[in-house]
Amino acid sequence: MPNQPSTLAVFQNQTFRSLWIAALASNFGGLVQAVGAAWLMTSLTASDSMVALVQGSVALPIMVFSLLAGIFADNFDRRRVMLLAQAFMFAVSVLLTLLAFNGLLTPWTLLTFTFLIGCGTALHNPSWQATMGDIVSREELPTAVSLNSMGFNLMRSVGPAIGGAIVALAGAAAAFAVNALSYVAIILALARWKSPRRDTHLPREPMGSAFSAGLRYVSMSPNLLVVILRGAWFGLAGIALLSLLPIVVRETLQGTAFVYGLMLGCFGAGAVVGALTNSRLRARYKNESIARGAFLGFATSLMIIAVSTTPVASGLGIAVAGACWVLALSMFNTTIQLSTPRWVVGRAIALYQTGTFGGMTLGSWLWGTITHNYDSAHALVGAAAVLVAGALVGLRLPLPEFAGLNLDPLNRFTEPSLPFDLSYRSGPVMIIVDYDIAKEDVPVFLKAMNARRRMRIRDGAKQWTLLRDLHNPESWSESYHVPTWGEYVRHNERRTQADAALSDQLRGLHRGPGGPVVHRMIESHTVPLRDTLPLKPDIAADPPVRKDASATPESAG
Repeated sequence: MPNQPSTLAVFQNQTFRSLWIAALASNFGGLVQAVGAAWLMTSLTASDSMVALVQGSVALPIMVFSLLAGIFADNFDRRRVMLLAQAFMFAVSVLLTLLAFNGLLTPWTLLTFTFLIGCGTALHNPSWQATMGDIVSREELPTAVSLNSMGFNLMRSVGPAIGGAIVALAGAAAAFAVNALSYVAIILALARWKSPRRDTHLPREPMGSAFSAGLRYVSMSPNLLVVILRGAWFGLAGIALLSLLPIVVRETLQGTAFVYGLMLGCFGAGAVVGALTNSRLRARYKNESIARGAFLGFATSLMIIAVSTTPVASGLGIAVAGACWVLALSMFNTTIQLSTPRWVVGRAIALYQTGTFGGMTLGSWLWGTITHNYDSAHALVGAAAVLVAGALVGLRLPLPEFAGLNLDPLNRFTEPSLPFDLSYRSGPVMIIVDYDIAKEDVPVFLKAMNARRRMRIRDGAKQWTLLRDLHNPESWSESYHVPTWGEYVRHNERRTQADAALSDQLRGLHRGPGGPVVHRMIESHTVPLRDTLPLKPDIAADPPVRKDASATPESAG
């Protein structure tokens, strides 16, 4: 990617800088809490599966609720969504602290509280990730994503060690108290920040429609599907290290909570190195080369940890894993954001997180079960084999390069003036676009219409069809349906600058006078006894002469 900004240049953005610093404090508290929860579970139960499920209980709600959170991120004020999520996690953490100080926690209640904190994280993450595109420029976005990851892992390099010391000296309840206090910084920062106002004349998209729109957009975007698959694969195998590390420290290294914190610190230190070198690696290598190296590097580190019996060797292996972790996940995240227009970016991020954290949830259970039935070394070797297979999958399904497409709104569409008194809830609506195509242009036209079909369905069209007049071979029509007039307007406003070339190509292929002609029709599946679609008052007083007022030159694509 040419002209990439230096890694630290984005800190000149004051909004990014203040939120990033506040996130450091929040991440520190979360990591201290994670050490306390994981180590407390080893004292509450002897079950290796229950220990591994501490990680799974955090990942599970992110898998289950991310898409809903993505809908909130795309349809509500992201700042308010994040404030709600942080306030919820603060309240849960305070209650967890009180129960821990009074010795009332059991393995299942501990899992319940970590699950609830995971719910808050699930609500927060899509809005937080999508907000980066509102704060920094497109060119700065890869660096901002890497710096967010670096900030988290910078805290991971010191937070777990400090958390281990806190647990060793004062118990898990003190770690939970530190986490509760850490939410104050991010809550204050978000309260002070004035998020950009979204100007739209359309009503808020209904939840069901927004849900299906997110699924539809991603399903019609092959590059996004590849990223989600690779993210889920990496999460499935990579989570083995974080899930089983308490068991490795306790049983293989014969260590304490402090040693566990140091090992997590090694992971964080490696991740910081990975984040700092990310920009240079992107400038020199293709995305798939970096991702494949991350898969193989993480697999190598798991093999080292599986056979190591000393903290030094294990720490080196864990540091390599940390670098590979941030390289892979920041690459996936950035690719999703740069390949998705702003109207659906929250849902795209959410679906990516659903896949990745779904893999982590399944992996936490899988590797914990293998450890319970055999030992941690067998589980780590198995996870390494899955990562090697994931690198080989990249030969067939390579990670796409960062999209060079301009996904800013096209802004060519102007809502047509109609003689009817139509509301945004009126519908359903059928659209027919007529083309006159010369015989010699038919192959090019059909190829363009194949792309057009994907674009239409991706942006909300239903029942798309291509028609050819049997009496006039040069006459073609495309038709599609939308449930309401508001959805038709929304469908056209979703068009991006990258879509303009296709629209211009189809207009150039049209041989008739003017451009292709659009017919916008209101549907009725039964014959009404009276006219249910009133004319506007000024039109009703002076009816138009034209009978084809719904047919206009096609200008929106």
